Amino acid sequence: MSQVDLSQPLWMLLIFVALGWLCARRLAVDPRPIATLLIYLIAPLTFFRGLYLGEPSPALLGLTAGMFALASVLCLVTHAVVRRYFAPQEAALLAFSAGTGNTGYFGLPLAMALLPPEGVAAYLFCLLGVTLFEFSVGFYISARGQFSVRESLGKIVRLPLLYAFLAALVASHLPWSVPGAVIEGLDYFRASYTVLGMMIIGMTLGGVSMRAFDVRFLGVCIAARYVMWPLVMLGLVLALQATMGISSTLAGALILLGVVPMAANVVVIAMELNIRPAKGAIAVLLTTVAAPLIIPSYLDILWRIAGLG
Repeated sequence: MSQVDLSQPLWMLLIFVALGWLCARRLAVDPRPIATLLIYLIAPLTFFRGLYLGEPSPALLGLTAGMFALASVLCLVTHAVVRRYFAPQEAALLAFSAGTGNTGYFGLPLAMALLPPEGVAAYLFCLLGVTLFEFSVGFYISARGQFSVRESLGKIVRLPLLYAFLAALVASHLPWSVPGAVIEGLDYFRASYTVLGMMIIGMTLGGVSMRAFDVRFLGVCIAARYVMWPLVMLGLVLALQATMGISSTLAGALILLGVVPMAANVVVIAMELNIRPAKGAIAVLLTTVAAPLIIPSYLDILWRIAGLG
């Protein structure tokens, strides 16, 4: 683990955030249309490409379903607890953030550095489960912080990412393949998803005042991401090792999912629904900056406990 350099992915992410901040401060760029573009166009096309190219098998789709279920449970449990102490919009955002993490922009490069190819494939399908949670259950809980049940369900039905998931499953089982030129073209959306997803954090920070700095809110975000998730994933790995005897590569992928920073999509969803995006941006930035200090130690400790070190 000591040979893995986390500085490159970290600095690239922070550069994207800084560019977003400059765009907001100097060019007066409004991040809201970009959030809408990410949710309704770029994310679905990126999701479709990743799932289609992954050649989903029942075992890999089982990982997707399992991570979707786990993320949903953590979100719902967190919401049941924090809504007693926070306003509805803040409670909704905290619940959403508790169910997800930066498994893509930050976690995937780490997975490729730390895991063999079969471990990266397992990580990718786990990542898809988390993403599916973000744009279904997570989006619904977030919307409920401001909208009625009917309005929230209406917003879920209009989310194209759910249909992109179904389209990818259908396309992967058709007797003919999606043209290579189409798949190559979709790769541009994958790159823009990463860049814009991180820039929108900086754009939001560009309009932040000190009033948005909430110690209680930040404390819950950090506890959920760097305490709850590592313990839950370690417990899951130990339980699966004791009952099913999972491989070390899958165990490593699951533990890695538990130690990544907060998801940039916390800001994207908060921006789209107008639920405290400034607070979300501050929390995402702080957990990302802390990542190189926390992740190496966490991985070393958790992998040793799981018998992987």
